[in-house]
Amino acid sequence: MDFLQAVILGIVEGITEFLPVSSTGHLILSSHLLGIFESDFLKTFEIAIQLGAILAVVFLYWRKVVENKDIWKKVLTAFIPTAILGFIFYKLLKDVLMSNVYVVLWSLFLGGVFLIVFEVLYKKKTRDEISYKKSFAVGIAQTLAMIPGVSRSGATIVGGMLMGISRRAIVEFSFLLAVPTIVAATGYDLLNNASKFSFNQFFLLLVGCFVSFAVAIVAIKWLLHFVKNHTFISFGVYRIFLALLLWLIIR
Repeated sequence: MDFLQAVILGIVEGITEFLPVSSTGHLILSSHLLGIFESDFLKTFEIAIQLGAILAVVFLYWRKVVENKDIWKKVLTAFIPTAILGFIFYKLLKDVLMSNVYVVLWSLFLGGVFLIVFEVLYKKKTRDEISYKKSFAVGIAQTLAMIPGVSRSGATIVGGMLMGISRRAIVEFSFLLAVPTIVAATGYDLLNNASKFSFNQFFLLLVGCFVSFAVAIVAIKWLLHFVKNHTFISFGVYRIFLALLLWLIIR
C-alpha cells in the first residue's frame, strides 16, 4: 500500500461508514480494485481506519457524549451482543470472511433488496424514545454487520425502525453505537497485530484515519439532512447496482 492508496481508502471509509452501504465491504472491494496485496496489515487497516470516522462522531456530538450519561448506558447496552460475538468469531471474520469478495458482493446485493422491500412495507409509527430493551435489540441487529457487506449502520437503523424508533433518532443512536464498537474492534486487532507492522505502515494508517475523519464529518451532516425527507430506497438500488457491476468486473 502506498500514500495515495491510503488516501483513497480514507475517502471511501469517510463517505460510507455511516451510510447503509457497508464501509467494510467498500474497503475490501476498493482494495481489490486498487490491486493492493492482501496481507495482515491490509486487513488491520480496513478495521482500524474506521476509527478516524468514529472520531468524527465524538467531534460532532461531544456535548451529548459528555453530558448525557443515560444515552451512553443505552449505547453500552446495545454494544454487548457485538462485543461477545465479535470476540468469539474474530478469527473467522478476519481470516475467512474479510478475504472473500464474493461474500461482500452477495451481502451488498441481498442487503439492497432488503432495504427496498423494508422501505416499501414500512409504516411510520415512530417515537424518539429508545428504551434499554430496544437498545439491546438494536445491538443484536448490529451483530449481522460482522458479515462484510451487510452494513453496521444499515442493520442498526433498520432494526431500530422496526421497533418503532424514529428515523432521525435511530440514525443518531447508530452514530453513537459506532464509537464503542469500532474502538473495541480496532483496539483488539491492534493488540494482536501491531507488533508486526513497520513505522511506514503505521504512518499510512494514520493518514487513512485523518482523511476518513475529515470526510466523515461532511458525510454525517449530509445524512442527517437526507433522512429528513428521504427513505433508504436509493441506497438499496445503489447496493444492487454496485454488486452486479463489480460481479461482472471481478469474476
